[in-house]
Amino acid sequence: MPVIKVIIPAYNEEDSIAKVINDIPKSVDEVIVISNNSTDNTELNAKNAGATVLRELKKGYGNACLKGMDYIYQQKNKPDIIVFLDGDYSDYPEELTKIIQPILEENIDFVVGARTKELREDGSMTTPQIFGNWLATSLMKLFFKSTFTDLGPFRAIKYNKLLALNMEDKTYGWTVEMQLKVLKKKMTYKEIPVNYRNRIGVSKVSGTIKGAIFAGVKILSWIFKYSIK
Repeated sequence: MPVIKVIIPAYNEEDSIAKVINDIPKSVDEVIVISNNSTDNTELNAKNAGATVLRELKKGYGNACLKGMDYIYQQKNKPDIIVFLDGDYSDYPEELTKIIQPILEENIDFVVGARTKELREDGSMTTPQIFGNWLATSLMKLFFKSTFTDLGPFRAIKYNKLLALNMEDKTYGWTVEMQLKVLKKKMTYKEIPVNYRNRIGVSKVSGTIKGAIFAGVKILSWIFKYSIK
């Protein structure tokens, strides 16, 4: 059986985090929740639901993910697959089995859960998010002949391939950095359509104009950085 660990960055997700953890298939070896400066009961609720809880005081989605990776790196027994998942219950954690399937059965290196229109609940993605996804994936198609259609946060990757990416983005550019580096390093990848629902609570990115603009700038800067390398 492959060893699977799940990394969940979380900032003030007290109402959703236990639901996320409880819906993760029991075949997963460890669920790691990284509390990114949470000021509510996120950490307590995650711990009570059975997760390993870490704290990252430096703000930023990427910082939280890097903290989770560092924790895993220190462990004696390394996992085979890492799954990234949001803590807001917008993804369906039980679909993890679907996300890792191409890795197990087709030896694919990296899988993204694509939030296709048909499987998205009304209102679950904002207009800036939909446009940003379209623009980013269109530019990736133009510059790198990519077939990605989404920058979905629900994703799985072989652990050794994740290490080879040398991830560094500390904020909202994390997802696009991963996909660009997968393309650059000519790793195999696949998209799997996943269901997506309205999140519990308010988004820290798309829920504010400032957050949406900052995320957009971050994503585009990564694409242009890699297109001229």
